[in-house]
Amino acid sequence: MLTHVQALVQATDGRYATDSELMFFQRYLASVGTRLRAYQKIQAAEKQIIAQVMAQLKAQAPNTFAIGGQDLTAKWQRDTVRVLRYSATALLLDDPERFKENLLTWFQTIMRAYGAQESCKLTYITMQKVVAQYLNAEELNLFSPILELSRVTLGEPV
Repeated sequence: MLTHVQALVQATDGRYATDSELMFFQRYLASVGTRLRAYQKIQAAEKQIIAQVMAQLKAQAPNTFAIGGQDLTAKWQRDTVRVLRYSATALLLDDPERFKENLLTWFQTIMRAYGAQESCKLTYITMQKVVAQYLNAEELNLFSPILELSRVTLGEPV
């Protein structure tokens, strides 16, 4: 939303916006209730979501939290909470572009430096499944692309 507003301000400098240029406001307003409900559900279930993702990852890929013999569970948890919170904000504001620019691109560099792409890939595949337990279909349709953006950006090899 903020990215769209910024682009609109730049595109319409000195003139009124056209009806087609304003359509994104109508689309956003039509979905804002769903976005707000989903945001609140994610916020309320954050600890459970993270715990379930962690438990599933430990069960299916126990080495996910170890790099070079070092236990990185606490770091994984902090990073995953951060991405989940920013993802929820991107959902609320309908602004995955800003989310990618402000967090994911920076975070991608760090994850690649540590060789953690596989861990990220597994994390966000699992998170999509876990979050589906907390959101209805309409909310999930809005949130899944943001989690998929996280998986692709952070989990794909160079």
